[in-house]
Amino acid sequence: MKLLMISGDRMLARGKQGAFYATLEELSKHFERIDVITPGVKGPSAKGQVPKFFGNVFVHPSPRRLWYQPWWIAKKGKELIDQCRHDVMTVHEFPPFYNGIGARKLHKKTGIPYALEVHHIVGMPVPADFSEECGRVLSRCYLARDARSAKKVRTVNKCVSDQLMTFGIPSEKIYLVPSFYLDPDLLQPDPSIAKKYDIVSAGRMVQNKGFSVLLDAVRDLPDATLLLIGDGPLRRELEQHAKSIGIINRVTFAGWLPTAEDVMKTLQSGKLFVMNSVSEGGPRIALEAMALGLPVIATRVGVMPDVLHDHHNGVFTRGDRQDLVLKLKELLSRPERAEQMGHEARTITEKFERKTLIKQYADFLQSLAS
Repeated sequence: MKLLMISGDRMLARGKQGAFYATLEELSKHFERIDVITPGVKGPSAKGQVPKFFGNVFVHPSPRRLWYQPWWIAKKGKELIDQCRHDVMTVHEFPPFYNGIGARKLHKKTGIPYALEVHHIVGMPVPADFSEECGRVLSRCYLARDARSAKKVRTVNKCVSDQLMTFGIPSEKIYLVPSFYLDPDLLQPDPSIAKKYDIVSAGRMVQNKGFSVLLDAVRDLPDATLLLIGDGPLRRELEQHAKSIGIINRVTFAGWLPTAEDVMKTLQSGKLFVMNSVSEGGPRIALEAMALGLPVIATRVGVMPDVLHDHHNGVFTRGDRQDLVLKLKELLSRPERAEQMGHEARTITEKFERKTLIKQYADFLQSLAS
């Protein structure tokens, strides 16, 4: 069976081994061929070279900017379907909905059945800025219409499923398949790694991740050290903020790490993990920290309400500076309690074991073609 994927991910076309790369590595075992249509990037793929991965995964970035994406999906998708005869299509959807618009055009041309995938509703539960507020309003107004041509709508957590039903998408059309694929071989705690930092956090450095508030909390913990893993448009601003509040000597910006193995090893150099997002689809990195035995402090977003039991396998925070300081002090001052929480958190791997969930995802997609 052959799969066509419409994705907003650019990292694969750039050759970076992020979460999408890891997913495709396993998913490719369940399909004869996978073609992935993505937005444009700079580099060899922008000059017409098609990146190939795992022997049967081909990536097709747009030659133009995002405004052209719906037409690129329809044009390139039709060309690929004529050439390869794909059986099913899956579409990762989010504002401004160019993937869904292009997929609908392609469906009308070819009749190919498809799933619309909504991993996260932008601005839910709390918008981080005006653009997220716009995304939330647009999602409420558009997603039900967007889903009409799709055979099924895939979500990855119960919160999104419930929200989509309030938007008017029938419950029987919604299919929950978690995407938080945890690799038990990769997520083995290494006791030889020294705990050089009190706090570790990771993610793309954008507004909704709450990194600025985390820096403010560290300022109120005079001896605490912080490691931030990741990169993004706000990195320079966050570095400047750390300098302006006098904690730059206690904060380490690790930047983008090249492999998942590097990320997992670096995570373990912290005593506890903080996920302070105001809106989120997962985040998988928090689940990976739990699987590694790190005590986790997290906001009630994404999948966290489904998996974190307060003061048992982690701690919830409201996400504001005062509450974050309180929760950090509590765990840093009680290392035995924090260690016990980390031990309880490790069972998360059983719930989201990578091969099992990706097989479930593949079965779901293949069922759409029948």
